[in-house]
Amino acid sequence: MTGVWALLGALAVAGAIGVLLKVREGRISSSKASAVPDLPAPVRDLLVTPGVTLVQLSTTFCAPCRHAKVILRDLADRTDGLTHAELDVTNLPDVAASLGVMRTPTTLALTADGTEVLRVGGVPKRDTLLDALRPHLP
Repeated sequence: MTGVWALLGALAVAGAIGVLLKVREGRISSSKASAVPDLPAPVRDLLVTPGVTLVQLSTTFCAPCRHAKVILRDLADRTDGLTHAELDVTNLPDVAASLGVMRTPTTLALTADGTEVLRVGGVPKRDTLLDALRPHLP
């Protein structure tokens, strides 16, 4: 009987973790619009003037990264003052660590001077992201 309770407890914990991860997927974190100190060179090289650059941090074997790339590229193509760039951090763990990125895909919205406007963990929701970006676009 103890084994049944242990199994039910494990299933409950796993279910709770799954729900928590699902709720957090694609959530936008608004930054206080401050410049990132010592922005890593590979990220700084991707920034475009003028406007906002969506820097997508991905890894080689990340399936959700491909889906995020399609959404972000399409959004950038349809929106003036918005560009998309992808950075594979598989071999650049120091870049991910310096930016505080714990999962991929993570998308950073950066202005030309390196100011982080917002960040999205997971696959972003197109309309929600566009609404959050509107105040920062030219």
